[in-house]
Amino acid sequence: MTNPTSRALYLTATLLTATVALYTALVAFGNITDFGTNQQFVRHVLAMDTTFKDEDLMWRAITSKGLQDAAYVAIIVWETVAALVLIAGTWLWIRRDQDRARRVSTYGLLMLMLLFGGGFIAIGGEWFAMWQSGDWNGLDAATRVFVLSGIVLLVQYLPFGQAPARTE
Repeated sequence: MTNPTSRALYLTATLLTATVALYTALVAFGNITDFGTNQQFVRHVLAMDTTFKDEDLMWRAITSKGLQDAAYVAIIVWETVAALVLIAGTWLWIRRDQDRARRVSTYGLLMLMLLFGGGFIAIGGEWFAMWQSGDWNGLDAATRVFVLSGIVLLVQYLPFGQAPARTE
């Protein structure tokens, strides 16, 4: 990879993957070491107790603390695995194993996009009407992680190995 543009793109993919890996590891670590804070978040979202309490929607609420906590533990496990996959992807980028780095990093980024897009934005935001809550609304944070992961995914698939065409 002698082209300066290719080197810059490769470095960008490496550092952005590392950034998302670090972020995800810190989120998982925080949820493990400060279990109660986001446990309350998940409980309130699933219970729908701070929404408009529309009777046409409230049948969706999950009020069992056991089910709420199981969902929260599943989220933490998913985040932890995603962080480990992204750390492995970062290591592969550093080792200059581009094909494996792209593949592994794609899995980690897809895991985050599924969690934050499918889990928090779609299920939490729409199914459990999280958007209605003034106190327990995580849609902005979920959107940030979803967009960041998507941008990093796109950067990883930019063509690294060829110089841009010159016109004279």
